[in-house]
Amino acid sequence: MKVAIIKYNAGNIQSVDYALKRLGVEASVTADHEEIRSADRVIFPGVGEASTTMAYLREHKLDKLITDLKQPVLGICLGLQLMCRHSEEGDVECLGIFDETVKRFVLDHKLLPSMKIPHMGWNTISGLKSNLFDKSIEGEYCYFVHSYYATTGSDTAAICSYPEPFSAALQKNNFFAVQFHPEKSGAVGAKILENFLRLTI
Repeated sequence: MKVAIIKYNAGNIQSVDYALKRLGVEASVTADHEEIRSADRVIFPGVGEASTTMAYLREHKLDKLITDLKQPVLGICLGLQLMCRHSEEGDVECLGIFDETVKRFVLDHKLLPSMKIPHMGWNTISGLKSNLFDKSIEGEYCYFVHSYYATTGSDTAAICSYPEPFSAALQKNNFFAVQFHPEKSGAVGAKILENFLRLTI
């Protein structure tokens, strides 16, 4: 199986590559359009700022490439947010694969003194609606680091709460995305990556 990790101006790409290596998969970290198009699976990870990253994707025509892909595609963290319609981070139009908006967490510290931004650490996912997940993953803990979140809607495939519910995962057709970091989520994250690699669509 040929797996491509999209290389662009965002962090966290190497940790995803290492997680795949632990599963025995040698992925190609690349920005080459033909190599990405010909892959059996494509992963779109990232840590960074939405508006500058979207500008980079458009400059290198990766925006059109990603939305045209027909094989299973997995967005991770910033990848999920950029696959949504619009982000408050830099007030930018994104790829529009999912019809969700990305908003910044707003917490009332008087009511919720223990909660901070970014939402960082382990939290549970529930309401699983995708073959990306096994039933055994319902209610399990995954690792999150983010200050912005995708709203919930028809494409929501998993929910997390902080303190209000948001989309921990999204799915539409061949596009899958998770807000948490499967590569940092232990055995649960490894299982989710395995499920993605085994998907049939």
